[in-house]
Amino acid sequence: MKQNLPRITVPKSDYGSSHQEMVEYRAAGTRRALELPNRGPIEFSRSGELSESIRRAYSEYGFYVFENVIELEELRELEADVAMLIERAPTHRQSKVDKNGSTALNADCDGRNYGFVKPFSDPIGGTSSNYGRHPAKMHELTPPSDAPEEIVQIVLGPLQFSEAFLRLYGHPQLLAVAEAIHGKDFTPFNEAVWIKQPRLGGPVAWHQDGWTHWDSSELDENTHGFNFMGQLYGCDAENGLWVVPGTHRLGRRLDIKAMVEEAGSDRLPDAVPLICKPGDVAITNRQVLHGSFSNTSDSFRVTFNFGFHRRKSVHGVKSGGVHNPVSIYTDEYIKSRSRLIMYGIDARRQRFPDEIPYCYEPLQLEEKAYEWHIDKLATLRDYNMQDLGI
Repeated sequence: MKQNLPRITVPKSDYGSSHQEMVEYRAAGTRRALELPNRGPIEFSRSGELSESIRRAYSEYGFYVFENVIELEELRELEADVAMLIERAPTHRQSKVDKNGSTALNADCDGRNYGFVKPFSDPIGGTSSNYGRHPAKMHELTPPSDAPEEIVQIVLGPLQFSEAFLRLYGHPQLLAVAEAIHGKDFTPFNEAVWIKQPRLGGPVAWHQDGWTHWDSSELDENTHGFNFMGQLYGCDAENGLWVVPGTHRLGRRLDIKAMVEEAGSDRLPDAVPLICKPGDVAITNRQVLHGSFSNTSDSFRVTFNFGFHRRKSVHGVKSGGVHNPVSIYTDEYIKSRSRLIMYGIDARRQRFPDEIPYCYEPLQLEEKAYEWHIDKLATLRDYNMQDLGI
């Protein structure tokens, strides 16, 4: 698939004297990743149950790569909307206008949308941000002298800007997977488009997601939910996410900083990269240890993250303010945020009428209230201020 996003021409950066070590690390990680039995198409039994082999592999490793989920026609529509998200992005984090001098796409939003970073930088690692869950800083490369001061790395709440991403959010097979893992009353978490720009995209420090339930007596491997990661162009060891298989089962017993110190660098020896083709969708447990390195490749990595929770993990819980303002997740709060699932289902039904739509049981009796029309896109403004972060 041709990458039609804006291209950036800068000298290629590498890891200096440790460049060959990084090349060998990527190659070894890729071999280990492809040897794992955790990739293939989404499969269900005749009775509609998610394949037992998929469930076992996801449970054992904490991630699974679903192959060939998004077809070419839909990939092209998603790509067009990503190009729009970049074209209409504010020029910098305080700006209200885009590079053309027009009003930026998020200018009238109160919530967080565009996230900027300095090229090749890790602003979170080794700090107290996000409850200190990124305790070890990643290696930061020196950006080229003509690199921009800062670049877009993430777009939060993309469903309010893009009908194409809303339609993917309503994908019937992916929602059926969410039901298989979290039950019929599963709830949303949040959504984001990650844009790792070639030769500029910064690293994300090793971390486990979640903060509310680590000390709960009911903690299990699925307590803090999961993320789907739809890949527009695919990803590999140079520009993709890395995970340490099986760590989602260990609770918060991991001393990440000590692991990095023992490794002698940010190259954790047991980690493997997500290896995906365009149109693949990975599912990654939020409790698994994961992170990413600077994107020194020539390719954009564009990933649509959209996550889900068990209802019992969020109901009555007080959020911590990482993904949304501090809130109590009441029945009404959860219902309001879950309307995005219904809108996604109906938007997809209209675009792909030959598919059998997913039936989201918690709101099915009110289905008529959630019929989708493009005019409703404006009503989703700041919907992500109701994200269900735990």
